[in-house]
Amino acid sequence: MPNSSSPLNWRSIPRSVWLLGLVSMFMDLSSEMIHALLPLYLVSVLGVSTLTVGIIEGIAEATASITKIFSGALSDYLGHRKWLAAAGYGLAAITKPVFPLATGIVSITAARFVDRVGKGIRGAPRDALIADLTPRGARGGAFGLRQSLDTIGAVLGPLAAIAFMAWLADDFKAVFWIAVVPAFVSVAVIVFGVREPERPAGVRTVKSPFSRAELSRLPTAYWMIVAVSAVFTLARFSEAFLLLRAQAAGLPLALVPSVMVVMNVVYALSAWPAGVLSDGMGRYRLLTIGFALLIVADVILAVNGSVAVVMLGVALWGLHMGLTQGLLSAMVADTAPAELRGTAFGVFNLVGGIALLVASIVAGALWQIAGPEGTFLAGAAFTAMALVALPWARKRAA
Repeated sequence: MPNSSSPLNWRSIPRSVWLLGLVSMFMDLSSEMIHALLPLYLVSVLGVSTLTVGIIEGIAEATASITKIFSGALSDYLGHRKWLAAAGYGLAAITKPVFPLATGIVSITAARFVDRVGKGIRGAPRDALIADLTPRGARGGAFGLRQSLDTIGAVLGPLAAIAFMAWLADDFKAVFWIAVVPAFVSVAVIVFGVREPERPAGVRTVKSPFSRAELSRLPTAYWMIVAVSAVFTLARFSEAFLLLRAQAAGLPLALVPSVMVVMNVVYALSAWPAGVLSDGMGRYRLLTIGFALLIVADVILAVNGSVAVVMLGVALWGLHMGLTQGLLSAMVADTAPAELRGTAFGVFNLVGGIALLVASIVAGALWQIAGPEGTFLAGAAFTAMALVALPWARKRAA
């Protein structure tokens, strides 16, 4: 445990990790300003069908998941992570001016595709870089801090979009131009502020990250984390279903986006403290609490209750995110060999992305067949499976 008496052990977190958190925050602020308005802009201004919007988003997210595994492995092969992560943020930044300049669906689709490629490229090398920068006893706090700052960007982005739309009389393109600024600030911070540590003596460069010999060096503890996380992710389907649940409970359409604000505020406030707690009390214990909270949230959301009841479920959903997402990343960093951290995060993110896609499809089907009650009760059941598997995974990994 870090020897620090400062609040949340902030002194134990390296400067470059703080800067990586700010990089995430500024990029998320920019992206969410655009993404909060983009579906409405496509449908109401460009006349695109909702089916086309869904196809664009599906392709974009699938692209990001697939790209992550290759970028992580590439960072292990090159022996450097910062510039690969910077390239990912740079790709995302140069797509931002396309949105206000676009006159049709083709250019916007291309921009979303390249933006998600950038997200895929930066994710695994950035997380591996945080692990490289941070001593083991402070990793929970480091990953929690980055997650908190990232989520603050996710809160501020839609709020900024709402404020600027009101101020600029619903001028989509003007708001899109404003969103360009924080994206390029993000790139400047990682390029000029973040310092990558020298590779320690004895840590080799991996020439064939996907070879059987290298993958076999990832320990059982790592694969247990990947497996439990995959089952858990089947319960953590798209937050779009939280929006639908709130609307079904009677929340006025104009206020439905407040669901994401509530969830992300709780997420942002809890992720960093949870990471610091995990450095002291252990990751598995806190992860168990996070899993249990999701079961409670799902049961509450399954009840045909009032808007206030739904918002309680949403807040607990955000709290479970804060108690699990940074911890799982810290556990990957704890278990993977230093020279294979990029590959480890790539595989972890790819499996999680596939599980999330499957979860959202299943949740949508259940919603049509059994309504919101069936969807959220199924989520509780999947979480219970992950919760039961957690002690077994811990024992197998020991």
